[in-house]
Amino acid sequence: MQGRYGQTVEIVPRVSADVLEQFMVDVFTGVGVPIEDAKICAEVLIAADLAGIDSHGISRLKPIYYTRIKEGILSPITKIDIVREGPTTAVLDGNNGMGHVIAKKAMEIAIEKASEYGMGMVAVRNSSHYGIAGYYTNMAADAGMIGVSGTNARPSIAPTFGVENMLGTNPLAFAMPSDEPFPFSLDCATSTAQRGKIEVYARHNRPVPEGWVIGHDGQSKTDPHEILKDLTAGLAALSPLGGISEETAGYKGYGYATVVEILSAALQGGPFLKALTGIQDGKKVPHRLGHFFIAIDISAFTELEEFKRITGEILRQLRASKKAPGHDRIYTAGEKEYYTRLERSEQGIPIGESLQKEIKELISELSLEYDFPF
Repeated sequence: MQGRYGQTVEIVPRVSADVLEQFMVDVFTGVGVPIEDAKICAEVLIAADLAGIDSHGISRLKPIYYTRIKEGILSPITKIDIVREGPTTAVLDGNNGMGHVIAKKAMEIAIEKASEYGMGMVAVRNSSHYGIAGYYTNMAADAGMIGVSGTNARPSIAPTFGVENMLGTNPLAFAMPSDEPFPFSLDCATSTAQRGKIEVYARHNRPVPEGWVIGHDGQSKTDPHEILKDLTAGLAALSPLGGISEETAGYKGYGYATVVEILSAALQGGPFLKALTGIQDGKKVPHRLGHFFIAIDISAFTELEEFKRITGEILRQLRASKKAPGHDRIYTAGEKEYYTRLERSEQGIPIGESLQKEIKELISELSLEYDFPF
């Protein structure tokens, strides 16, 4: 059986989303995250797992959040300061706390401002990895608004004609409500593939496709284990969306990644590019990421139901268009995730062998009591 990333998929145990979410809450509280904040963090991660975005769910729990808290470079106690505020805008300082908590608060403020004034935008500095950007844009869509969010990240992408990792994967996400059971929801890295996807390939010992990663010699790299080491050491870089050449329009991904970097750093006076490596004088330090969140109240422009109807019709006409030979279905952004969410809500989240090991380690280290089917 072929999986989403081309790997041969073995039959793996499944665990209910509710159980996994509670497990993550217990892990977060076990390292000092307050219970209400732990619930937010777990909610964002389980949303990724339910949508089939396995690179950003529970697989990030131990290496990204648990480990960084234990190392002292991520604060389990999140203190959010409002640095500057106007009727439709705000700048927040997250003080190196939990990115999920900071980001949710930021989008809540943006939505509140949009409800009153039609639009709201919040910029954040000194934050940390906030999970899937689509979680926050979907908050706006659920409120009958258009949501936009982006974040910078540790250096990964090389500029067009370059080989040095300078820009983060810098995702840019949009969500818009429709008259269908799910919104139009687009959440994409501005690289051809993000680090998390390469981690998935590494867990399955599968080679990475040509063109995703470039070495200092200008050649593609395909060994996922070597790539992950070289990305950390600065010896390899992800290609921007479109690839490593101008002929394949890699300059477009490079340009959009730069837009996200500017809106995630220059707008709020935060660090950028190589200052986001998480290393200073050979020691690990907070990553100090920046984010931005935009909420647009649709009712300030048109009737919400009319917007939803037209949006839904656009999506339906796209899916009904002529298919390429060998293909019997066209999807729109957010559709696959919706159906995956339905399936996994009923059948549970698949937990592969390497992730099983990490979960067992967390259970042992925190003396938790869970009876998982592995």
